[in-house]
Amino acid sequence: MARIETPRRVRGTQDIFGDEQRRFARVVDEFERVRRLYCFGRVELPVFEATAVFARSLGETTDVVSKEMYSFEDRGGDSLTLRPEFTAGIARAYLTEGWRQYAPLKLVTHGPVFRYERPQKGRYRQFHQIDAEILGAAEPAADVELLAFADQLLDELGIADGVTLQLNTLGDAATRDAWRAALVEHFEAHRGDLSEDSLARLDKNPMRILDSKDPRDRPVADTAPDIDAFLTAEASDFFAAVTSGLDAAGVAWTRNSRLVRGLDYYRHTAFEFVTDRLGAQGTVLAGGRYDGLIESLGGPPTPGVGWAAGIERLAMLVAGEEREEIVALVSEDKALDDAAAAIGMALRRAGIATEMFVTGNPKKRFDKVLRLDPAYIVKVDRRFGNNGIGHQIIRSERIDVEAIRRTVDGLAFELPNP
Repeated sequence: MARIETPRRVRGTQDIFGDEQRRFARVVDEFERVRRLYCFGRVELPVFEATAVFARSLGETTDVVSKEMYSFEDRGGDSLTLRPEFTAGIARAYLTEGWRQYAPLKLVTHGPVFRYERPQKGRYRQFHQIDAEILGAAEPAADVELLAFADQLLDELGIADGVTLQLNTLGDAATRDAWRAALVEHFEAHRGDLSEDSLARLDKNPMRILDSKDPRDRPVADTAPDIDAFLTAEASDFFAAVTSGLDAAGVAWTRNSRLVRGLDYYRHTAFEFVTDRLGAQGTVLAGGRYDGLIESLGGPPTPGVGWAAGIERLAMLVAGEEREEIVALVSEDKALDDAAAAIGMALRRAGIATEMFVTGNPKKRFDKVLRLDPAYIVKVDRRFGNNGIGHQIIRSERIDVEAIRRTVDGLAFELPNP
């Protein structure tokens, strides 16, 4: 018989298990806890959307759309795309599901997203994001609240040390148009010094040249005009309100005048939380204000601001979790397995994490218990008298011994005859 070869995991995906999974879960759990403190509602979105949702909102010329999206035609001939991010889907739902009546609307979501890019440390083709958005709020206070949310999340995760909030303004539409024209003029004067990628961006997305990592581009990018020279009074006041709000909230920040977003619908605040602890993948959370996004999807002018973070990258920074202390419940007599099951159910209903050892050879079950190294052992055996229950404390620092005893000793049942 021919040997069947087991298919391997698809390149750029991952099987998350053990300590890695515990770190992953810690990020999600803290995100859910902190979002409740800030009164953000939870939303679930489709994993795939019409391709136009992302092509219009992310811009046809971006790398995500032109190179990285997983798009396919379904049996009905419609072009669909696995979501490469969350914001566009939330904006689409805001328009199509009647959510405008709830504005300003504060939402979060998390789950898998998909991009066809070169896998490397902290970067996958299927990865996971947490995402927070405020739709329908034009005031700087919305930017401040989102940034405070992100800052507190990083602090609660224990990873705030060594992470810096970099902040910039992209101004309003008038500011952006004037700055873009000045950048094009500057880069045109140095065409011969730019990389091939930056030359391609010059006509369609010149701001992206500012954050180019190609060493050929850095001297030209570093001498490009700053946005501050083109800020309107309104744009300057907006940025000042954001920074003063952050100062009042105790959120530390630093100015990065080269931090940009290439798409035209981005306005005012742009930000990234960055660290040097992840090598080249130093951004752990990023976002900005996108007041023109809803219009790009056919809706009315609607302000919006949001951020997203890769769960895997955050999990790489999170310290190893202390193992949850559990109770091991072992039956060393098959005739007592039902009694053990009753005890196990009572413990779990009392909120006590319990692992049951009631399968396999009864003589070998206790060996499995010892390998688990639990905090507390409950043994069911006739040798322990009328109720057949014995207790063994391994450690008691992080487990409620009295709650276990009350739960177990309060049970009333008769052991079956031998």
